[in-house]
Amino acid sequence: MRIEIWSDVVCPWCYIGKRRFEAALARFEHQEQVEVVWRSFELDPNAPPQQEGPLDEMLAKKYGVSLTQARGMIERVTTLAAQEGLDYHLDRAQRGNTFDAHRLLHLAATHGRQGELKERLLRAYFTEARPIGDAETLTAIGVEGGLPANDVSAMLAGDAYAAAVRGDQRRAAAFGIQGVPFFVIDEQFGVSSAQESDVLLAALEQAWAKSHPLTLVGAEGARADVCVDERCGIDIA
Repeated sequence: MRIEIWSDVVCPWCYIGKRRFEAALARFEHQEQVEVVWRSFELDPNAPPQQEGPLDEMLAKKYGVSLTQARGMIERVTTLAAQEGLDYHLDRAQRGNTFDAHRLLHLAATHGRQGELKERLLRAYFTEARPIGDAETLTAIGVEGGLPANDVSAMLAGDAYAAAVRGDQRRAAAFGIQGVPFFVIDEQFGVSSAQESDVLLAALEQAWAKSHPLTLVGAEGARADVCVDERCGIDIA
């Protein structure tokens, strides 16, 4: 089973959704046969490498609300994150363009370290308040995520994996994905937003049953040697 997850590394619901998905996967009977692939999605493709100003002011302007309301939004998502074991410090978050971070995730995939790097990037932004669009910071995070420093530096100096990031974004558009997180299972089942782990588990089980239908072995048709509810057919010759 292949699960593709579209998300951005500065999306607070994406980190929460990641934890809820992990909780669902831990209860999934066939978890060892699941492949997880992280796909690129930019919430703000036009953002500069580093953005000035606190998050509450940006939210107030974006949604047309007061600073008090914006701070309430931050407080609510921080509380929900804490319930999933996450330590958010959005008051110190250093926003910026995430295109290079997504390229780094594609590099990590070639080294079999994509999952580890995804976690490292999210923690760097939400908990450690590191500038996610800064090349020097991304180099350090890449190394912390288990990638060779030379590979990371070479990637950031060129345009490697840029086409892969844009390819993910085109596929998201083809699927009709407009927000993240978004989970796609075997290209047949989609789950939008950071659903509770029970919902995600149900989706996994439904997808598994769809791709692994039960095959009946033996005689077909009605038989006497079977019980249905409290009714049992007994035929003694």
